[in-house]
Amino acid sequence: MFSHIMLGANDIEESKRFYDAILGVLGYRPGVIDEKGRCFYYEKTGIFSLSKPIDGNPATAANGSTIGFSVDSPETADAWHKAGLENGGTAIEDPPGVRGNDTTQMYLAYLRDPSGNKICALHLMS
Repeated sequence: MFSHIMLGANDIEESKRFYDAILGVLGYRPGVIDEKGRCFYYEKTGIFSLSKPIDGNPATAANGSTIGFSVDSPETADAWHKAGLENGGTAIEDPPGVRGNDTTQMYLAYLRDPSGNKICALHLMS
């Protein structure tokens, strides 16, 4: 459904370190910075990228928005969360754990990246 996601970042190098760490846990290669100073993570399934806002204003987190990364196990979600905390992320919401309802159980871990964007690791259990 999605071809790419681009998040605003105020400090590309700081954000690259953060995303290299958490995406590295998921098996993705480090991001590459282009001639315009943007950082891209190219994969066959899509592109994730970071950029300073084109309008020159500071990057801000979108209220009510979350970017979710699929993970293959609760242990991977925990490693993702730990890598994020060790690289400038902030823990938010409940600690990593199982959430859901009668029909769907998910293991979720939430962080804010260095620019304040809300991100999540999600393992669908049922």
